[in-house]
Amino acid sequence: MTRVAGIDCGTNSIRLLVADCDPQTGELVELDRRMTIVRLGQGVDKTGRLAPEALERTFAACREYAAVIKELGAERLRFVATSASRDAENREEFVQGVRGILGVEPEVISGDQEAEFSFIGATKELVGHEHLERPFLVVDIGGGSTEFVVGEEHVRAARSVDVGCVRMTERHLVVDGAVTDPPTAEQIAAIRADIEAALDLVEQTVPLTEARTLVGLAGSVTTVAGIALGLPEYISSAIHHARIPYEQVREITERMLTSVHAERAAIPVLHPGRVDVIGAGALVLLAIMERTGAREVVVSEHDILDGIAWSIA
Repeated sequence: MTRVAGIDCGTNSIRLLVADCDPQTGELVELDRRMTIVRLGQGVDKTGRLAPEALERTFAACREYAAVIKELGAERLRFVATSASRDAENREEFVQGVRGILGVEPEVISGDQEAEFSFIGATKELVGHEHLERPFLVVDIGGGSTEFVVGEEHVRAARSVDVGCVRMTERHLVVDGAVTDPPTAEQIAAIRADIEAALDLVEQTVPLTEARTLVGLAGSVTTVAGIALGLPEYISSAIHHARIPYEQVREITERMLTSVHAERAAIPVLHPGRVDVIGAGALVLLAIMERTGAREVVVSEHDILDGIAWSIA
């Protein structure tokens, strides 16, 4: 086996996976998987730049991850950066900071590359699952963008669009520097209009309605699943491969969009860094299910990180 480390730095969070991979057998043994909310994309949609405080939060997480990687003795490391750092004018500042801490060049990948990694990570275990029909539609709802991939064992079509929980929240729910809580009907309609327009773009290249199994990835989806399951805390093993019906997704989305901050913060499975953005993230998932006609979403804890690990191995 090869011991590898993969880092996925997105708009809202940065995550680390250290694992032993065996490309011959397809076995991946997880040694450490962790996530830190850093909100790297803070204000990027409006200013086009990474904020100094957002960079410092991200670099602090990188220093923590560097210690873990060293302790576990990973032989290879790959650092992938996604939506926020693609959009930023000052991304070179980000690149130099990461290089100085971890000793590797962060790869600012395209949306299509991001989608491919997500698909591999999410479906490698599902390909032989007799109860799940193919093709799969994998949706990775991030902070700044959402990736859509249709395929069976390999990617058939993919598209990334700039619709994510942080971007939608900052674009439509922030007024005079504060998040409207709860959002108005007009604000929700504006988010929905952006999502529907993005889905129109996706359907130009990705056959959404041909998919037979919807697989959902990333924090918005796993959080909705945790709420649906009534978990007392975030339990990854319970969330992984949970099947959440459309009716529950709709109910939870309505609850997130009509509750106030304190009510959402009291939900034990909801990470503090997602309290203000979960409404928009859940709405993205709901709109996808309505557009595709999916009656349930299969939730995967294995995602772009696992895809990155396999790409190294």
